Amino acid sequence: MVKQKRVRKTPEERMGEITRAAAKLISERGFNGISLKDVADEVGMSQPGLLHYIGNKDGLLQLLITDVYEASGTPDDFLASGLPGSDPEAPLFPAYLRFLVRHNAARRMMVQLYMVLESEAFNPEHPLYDYFRNRPLSAWDYYSRFPWSLPPEVGAWDETMMPVVRQCIEAMDGIQLRWLREPPIDMYDEWLVFERMIFPSPVWDRYR
Repeated sequence: MVKQKRVRKTPEERMGEITRAAAKLISERGFNGISLKDVADEVGMSQPGLLHYIGNKDGLLQLLITDVYEASGTPDDFLASGLPGSDPEAPLFPAYLRFLVRHNAARRMMVQLYMVLESEAFNPEHPLYDYFRNRPLSAWDYYSRFPWSLPPEVGAWDETMMPVVRQCIEAMDGIQLRWLREPPIDMYDEWLVFERMIFPSPVWDRYR
């Protein structure tokens, strides 16, 4: 009998397996409903081996949110896309949001994971409680780094856009929750309805 040679996986391959397994389990059961052993079993590795990659259970959340979920679909990705409205010198904020919605529509499991964690994080003891509590302000600070082109009637970004950014986050959260339910909706089409309300015509017509 010929012994099968064991294939050694790269750290990147292992991390990819871990994040996919954790995202699947948490989106199904919630963060409090899984253990590190569950993730290790899903990947087919030992729990000490898993800890080598993530450190602890809170480290797993850090990996999923900041290193996976937030690492793509960014304004920088949009500016590099060459899509309409992505001029790095004067990008259009509504155009970026449409880019983000399309991006999220293609990663249902990660969106479900994010929404489950956001619901769980109402508990002050949850490791992501501060992250979600501070999310509107941190999103505002992040988006404020970019030179968005705005209609003259709107005024300067720093003076007028903070409530608009908050409204966009709230609308997108609501649409994503509805998208995850049955019967399904088209996330992009639903976002366009909200876009017309948040960025009304004719003021925003040339800045979308």
